[in-house]
Amino acid sequence: MPEKPKIGFYWCASCGGCEESVVDLAEDIVMVADAVDIVFWPVAMDFKRADVEAMEDGSILATMVNGAIRTSEQEEMAELIRRKSKIVIAYGSCAHMGGIPSLANEFSRTQIMEFMYQESPSVVNPDKTRPMTSVKHNSFNVTLPEIRNLVRTLDQVIEVDYYLPGCPPTPKLLKDAVLTLLSGKLPPKGTVLSPDEALCDQCARKDTKPSDLSFKHFYRPHAVLLDSTKCLLSQGVVCMGPATRAGCEALCISANMPCSGCFGPTSRVRDQGAKMLSSLCSNIDPKDEDGIDAVLEDIPDPVGTFYRYGLASSLLRKKITEDM
Repeated sequence: MPEKPKIGFYWCASCGGCEESVVDLAEDIVMVADAVDIVFWPVAMDFKRADVEAMEDGSILATMVNGAIRTSEQEEMAELIRRKSKIVIAYGSCAHMGGIPSLANEFSRTQIMEFMYQESPSVVNPDKTRPMTSVKHNSFNVTLPEIRNLVRTLDQVIEVDYYLPGCPPTPKLLKDAVLTLLSGKLPPKGTVLSPDEALCDQCARKDTKPSDLSFKHFYRPHAVLLDSTKCLLSQGVVCMGPATRAGCEALCISANMPCSGCFGPTSRVRDQGAKMLSSLCSNIDPKDEDGIDAVLEDIPDPVGTFYRYGLASSLLRKKITEDM
């Protein structure tokens, strides 16, 4: 009987939703389990780093790595997985673009550590104790990974072959990706495994989007009663659909919530946030500076709105501070 292709999954800086999405394959997970040999999936099975180190280089057909890279341990594991895998797939928004963890790039490491261990209202730490990368305890040397001062995408650390977008990727995209790997008919290296068109092109409400949008106000979704049949942009809600790749099956919009951009841009867009900001600003109704500022004040968190999933991969990438 021929040996099954070896597959791995690994989790870096992310919420765990990508791991859950594998389980969301439901009955299709049986098909995947029958077709491949899962040789590394520490969140679900008892695999250790030493198990991977013992494997021959290139012996794993493909490893799907989710999560951004924040710590020294994640760097080391990414580099180890790269050596052992023929194919590495950046799985999900955090590995693909930095994801929500990369919003930490708005702050320096010093600011984050001070807030988390001293200034947070829920913290009582009069001695100002901080995690240390190495400490002696009962004659043992206990170590922790080092937290880097920059959250990075997976391809900013290692070479990545393919990208599976989404927060998390849908079961359909995952199933299609596995079938593609098993077929051996691989797309060009660097391909994002999702349709290369804007979400608006697949949106069921696209016919209700006016050709002459004119924004006098922007509304947050909880502050207005949204019509479930009309384009959300036409209702004054920031929907990232025009700047976001399709493939998610418009799940958020089906729930009457705007697209937040988790699938990232199409191949024709260099910076997703700048693309969306440009689109909105060109359609603001007031033309005087005060009027424009008043409309834009309705978006209280521009970075969190336009770069919610992609700050690490954007042209901005990080706020520069003196203590970097």
